[in-house]
Amino acid sequence: MNNSLIRKVKNFPPLDETIVKIQEIANRKNSSLKEMTQIVEKDPMLTANILKATNSPLYGFSREIKSINQAVSLFGMATIRGFALASMVQNSIKMDLSPYNLTKNQFLNISLSQNALMFNWYSKVNRGMMDILVPASFLMETGKIILAEELKEENKVEEFSKEISNAKTILEVSNIEKKYLDISTEIMTAKILEHWNFEPKMIKAIEYSIEIEKADEKIKPYAIALNIVKNAINNNENNAVEAYKVIENYDLDKEQFTQALKAIGK
Repeated sequence: MNNSLIRKVKNFPPLDETIVKIQEIANRKNSSLKEMTQIVEKDPMLTANILKATNSPLYGFSREIKSINQAVSLFGMATIRGFALASMVQNSIKMDLSPYNLTKNQFLNISLSQNALMFNWYSKVNRGMMDILVPASFLMETGKIILAEELKEENKVEEFSKEISNAKTILEVSNIEKKYLDISTEIMTAKILEHWNFEPKMIKAIEYSIEIEKADEKIKPYAIALNIVKNAINNNENNAVEAYKVIENYDLDKEQFTQALKAIGK
């Protein structure tokens, strides 16, 4: 990673005090839903953003969620942690994703869709893995913020944008990023999460979500799940075709994933 990217990671906004407390509560084994509710409710903007996200039709709840207590009970700590982190990224970090041909809203919608798909899917597959997968699904595109800034500084936007617009799979996108900057979104995101002192399992799961076979056996199931969700949401033309290839390759339950896709309207 070049010196410019290293500097950008070091200068990336730190987690604010509320997010740090949410992280601590979510990671502590004996913490309670009440503790999480109390911390979130102290921040009116965060409360509003979380309630807006939880009421997205992507999550499929038939009634309006009107309180943080209700949201925490329905979604669990891992998802509320993800909502809080997404809110921080949205409101505290300046971003221009034009090199990726994305607006800020499109970028945020991708992150929300990835999370909704993961939530609907893994709540039926393995709830024990959701502590890592749910927040990771929100955050795994974060590296694009720094890469986009670097592309602009290096005057590579026009060529990069043209190639990215023709990419049909997430692997192609990753390879184009490496061609121009010698680093991918996944590795860049991992560096940001290291800067934020996230748990190593989440960092490695995101880092190897494209190059799954490089992950060790403890990380691989997480990397596979992230790869499938990323494939299903991000591919320009192939929709879920690439995701189903990965599902078949690792002998996962195709029907469970299909139902999760339907639940988010895909």
